[in-house]
Amino acid sequence: MLELKNVSFNVDTDNGNLEIIDDVSLVIPDGQFTVITGPNGGGKSTLARLIMGIEKPTSGKILFNGVDITDMSVTERAKLGIGYAFQQPPRFKGLTVRRLLSLAAGSELPEDECCGYLTGVGLCSKDYLNREMDASLSGGEAKRIEIATLMARKLEMAIFDEPEAGIDLWSFSVLVESFKAMTNGRHNGVIVISHQERIMNLADSMIVIANGKVKSQGTKEEIFPTLLGEFTQVCDFRGKGGQE
Repeated sequence: MLELKNVSFNVDTDNGNLEIIDDVSLVIPDGQFTVITGPNGGGKSTLARLIMGIEKPTSGKILFNGVDITDMSVTERAKLGIGYAFQQPPRFKGLTVRRLLSLAAGSELPEDECCGYLTGVGLCSKDYLNREMDASLSGGEAKRIEIATLMARKLEMAIFDEPEAGIDLWSFSVLVESFKAMTNGRHNGVIVISHQERIMNLADSMIVIANGKVKSQGTKEEIFPTLLGEFTQVCDFRGKGGQE
């Protein structure tokens, strides 16, 4: 179980102190597919980086399975079974995709298993298995390979930051199916930051973050209709404004 207690995150800017995350408290239980959504700039990605340890909270505590991980490094959190897929994945010149998948799994993976992970993110394994994770890959290709590495790991909590970014429609459909399988697979918990309706429809629970605060949290059945209602109201307002 992941728990955030009164977590805040501030940064100093030329215009003074800026509060990105403002006194957020929430609980994400085991075995849940949780979607974090909300307006751009609301603090969603920052919240994910705080959970992974890429950023450290200004105040508050983060607990994972009852252990205080607030001051733990990224490496220490990874050893506890937390994994993170970046919006813009890093590149590793000289490291093949197959080797990267094996490193993620913690042992040398047979070719057919590597192929299965790549197919699961919409990539043809014969074209990518022996390619290097370098600048020759497009942003979308690198993104999908990184998602495959998380699938290969035995994680307690997998975090995906806008996994649909830079991915074509066909590959996105394959990715959605992989997320469906993941919720019934080896990961105890999955957190996905997304605006995509198809990903939201997979959720067990949803968290809406806006202006650095938790605007709402609940089951998909509780939250998703409210979001659709807000979107419809905005569209109706803009439509009427355009007619006047």
